Amino acid sequence: MDTTLKPLAAPVQPGERIQTIDILRGFALLGILLVNMEFFNHSFFNKMMTGIEPPTMLDQIARWSIAFFAEGKFYSMFSILFGLGMALIYGRVEARGLKFGPIYARRMLVLFGIGIIHAYLFWIGDILILYSLLGFVLLLFFRKAKPKTLLVWTVIFLLVPILINAGAWGLIELGKLTPDGSAMVEQILADQQQTYLAAGAQADMVYAGGTFAEITRQRVTDLEFMFGVMPFMGFNVLAAMLLGLYIGKRGIFADIPGRMPIIRKWLVWGLVLGVAGNLAYVVAGEFSSRSLPSLLNTISTIGQTIGAPALAFFYIAVITILAERPVWKQRLAPLAASGRMAITNYLMQTVICTTLFYGYGFGLYGIGTALGVLVTIMIYAFQLVWSPWWLKRFRFGPVEWFWRVLTYLKPQPIR
Repeated sequence: MDTTLKPLAAPVQPGERIQTIDILRGFALLGILLVNMEFFNHSFFNKMMTGIEPPTMLDQIARWSIAFFAEGKFYSMFSILFGLGMALIYGRVEARGLKFGPIYARRMLVLFGIGIIHAYLFWIGDILILYSLLGFVLLLFFRKAKPKTLLVWTVIFLLVPILINAGAWGLIELGKLTPDGSAMVEQILADQQQTYLAAGAQADMVYAGGTFAEITRQRVTDLEFMFGVMPFMGFNVLAAMLLGLYIGKRGIFADIPGRMPIIRKWLVWGLVLGVAGNLAYVVAGEFSSRSLPSLLNTISTIGQTIGAPALAFFYIAVITILAERPVWKQRLAPLAASGRMAITNYLMQTVICTTLFYGYGFGLYGIGTALGVLVTIMIYAFQLVWSPWWLKRFRFGPVEWFWRVLTYLKPQPIR
């Protein structure tokens, strides 16, 4: 029995892939880099907790545009595709009569290891650690859940960040009810802001001019802050993963032409809710600080909680509809190649950007938002050329090949 089944434990082959999903992953890489570019150039303390005033109006417009069109939307898209990917792998493994749990657990362990190396040796903004940990949550609690159950839990997880933000704001307002309490709260918040400013200035100085060893020490320190923030981001990411798992269980991408009415509904409702939600997110966020719970900050959080996944669904619908047309399918083919090696390209973006901006590289740290958009386009254009070139010669991206070898515990052909 075992000898018959073992050869069937193998990764998805190129001919088995759903090209539209690869195209979506390739497109998401552009938005991920667009958002991450600011974090490659400024410390997370400044960007996440205190904010930086753009030096020019062009930079301000670029920042507003990124906030409206990209922030939260593309990690939501990646998370949806992650959940969808789990559903597809589960279906294929079960169809071959194999145990899904051990294979997927190894897959997540390897992803966790790649994320640890990425975070500690290259960049603290790694998302792979969070994805791998939430992958275990999907495996343990949700892989056999019914579609309706997945939707209920999606709503619950989306509500958690809003309730945390609103609760913190409420506690602050309660503390301000007396003169002494108000003075104490204001002092605590002011001290917090000063702490973040000092930490941000220190981090910026090291990243801009430090050696690899100095930057690595700073990175290890900053990761303590990032691991503290990660759980709050995790609720939104897990909610998006559950939506992807729901889509996979409904078989929507197994029959795209037959499910086109549903996809068109994503287009309409994603646009309506996405525009409304992200307007609230950007406008309210412009007049509030992420580190100071307030009414405007709560409104901004609600706006992003609704608007980010909604606009992600709008993007998914637009690209899926276009990919069903032969002419557009051919035009979007480079995105499919990029998406087939999404982790390789994601890690490559880090290597390129840290080399460009950090002190041990070219030392261009701190470029403006508008110039960062131009650099993003140039790096992404290179990857659209490089990815098809690589896949004409190899079956998988280099990191994807390594991931598959350790997941399936046997050599995989790469040529």
